[in-house]
Amino acid sequence: MHRLFWKIFVSFWAALLLFVFVTVATIAHYLDKTRTHEHAVNPMTRIHQHVGEARAIAHNQGIPALQDWLRALDRREVIPVYILDAEGRDLLERPVPEHITTRFNRRRLSDARTDHHVWQGRRRGAIVQLADGTRYRMMPDFQSVTLGRVLRRPRVIAIPIIIASIISGLVCLLLARYLTAPISSLRAATRQVAAGDLEQSVGATMGSRKDEIADLAHDFDHMTERLRILLGSQKQLLRDVSHELRSPLTRLQVALGLARQRSTGENNAELDRIERETERLNELIGQLLSLSRLESGTQTIHMEPLDLEKLLSSVVDDASYEAESKNRSVKIVNSIPVTINANESLLHSAIENVVRNAIKYTAAGSTVELTLDKDPQREGYTIEVRDKGPGVPEAMLAKLFEPFARVGDARDRASGGYGLGLAIAERAVRLHGGKMSASNLPDNGLNITIYLPQYLRLSV
Repeated sequence: MHRLFWKIFVSFWAALLLFVFVTVATIAHYLDKTRTHEHAVNPMTRIHQHVGEARAIAHNQGIPALQDWLRALDRREVIPVYILDAEGRDLLERPVPEHITTRFNRRRLSDARTDHHVWQGRRRGAIVQLADGTRYRMMPDFQSVTLGRVLRRPRVIAIPIIIASIISGLVCLLLARYLTAPISSLRAATRQVAAGDLEQSVGATMGSRKDEIADLAHDFDHMTERLRILLGSQKQLLRDVSHELRSPLTRLQVALGLARQRSTGENNAELDRIERETERLNELIGQLLSLSRLESGTQTIHMEPLDLEKLLSSVVDDASYEAESKNRSVKIVNSIPVTINANESLLHSAIENVVRNAIKYTAAGSTVELTLDKDPQREGYTIEVRDKGPGVPEAMLAKLFEPFARVGDARDRASGGYGLGLAIAERAVRLHGGKMSASNLPDNGLNITIYLPQYLRLSV
């Protein structure tokens, strides 16, 4: 009974059996009560009670009112009651059972032989007489009490249905909660893992469960543990390699300097090429170390009030020199005064990386546009950086902020980048509780959106 299949099967089966039991028990109780009542009360007394009501209605209101009363009586009573005219036809034109017809004919012959005064004293209770003297006979049909007729009575079937519905509803509610509660925990943990939080664990919340959901929770914990180990190994390798490369790179730069001093000028082209490649390698190692520090959370962060509009202007001023040398330009098309509590160095570096990336890929003669405004959906602000380049394939938009992400021919290593600038920027923004996203513009170009919450909280 520990497997989820059997729990669902037995729970629904038990609810169904309970529904049947309550229904049958209620009907049996009602039938027993009806039979007891019929034995306790003289049938003629019940007929006379109904006849008294019928006679008053027939005498004062006529046939239509009598028909309405009989219909209501038929819906209310389990025992069918017929009101027959002189020809044995029912007042409601219902089919009359053969045994009722036989009884009716026998009574009619008996009435014909009975003295009028005797009939008035003994048989009058079964007769309904209209104001014009027309007579009808009321005849109950005790033999036609069936289960189907009992079930059609609202006061009979309503009770078991209500009780069974409440009980089965409670059973299903408990079962649904039993099933969905751990699934909701798994879903929430999955979202946290997707957001980068690999410290999630749901196995402990399963308690003593031993079904498929508990197995899934433990497998989930095992998966996140393996991811933590693999990602930790990757980050450690990245840090170790970056640090280890710094020493031979420093020695290489020293050797290059000595070689230049001893050179007669014949090898200047080769030495210049070595120097350029050395500088690129030094830049790559610096970016790797920056990424490693941001991901490990070891970098000391100092938060202070920051004028975001002023910071954006500073980034644009610095980037304009690079843009002009490439026949491009950078400008702020819209901004608002914003002061937040943040780390100036990190945010400056993040925004600068995005702007420099846009300058690389925007078309010659075009302008990289920046905006700073309130976020329309959340409490915070958005910085948008738009270029006029070839854009990015839709399938790569979600991977654009991953380290060493390669988009294709339009944005490859020939452009001079290593695929780390946007990754570093994204980590810096996320460290401030923000978020970065990318989307293609309708008229070509890429739009990078940086969201910063109104009240920045350091996310280490």
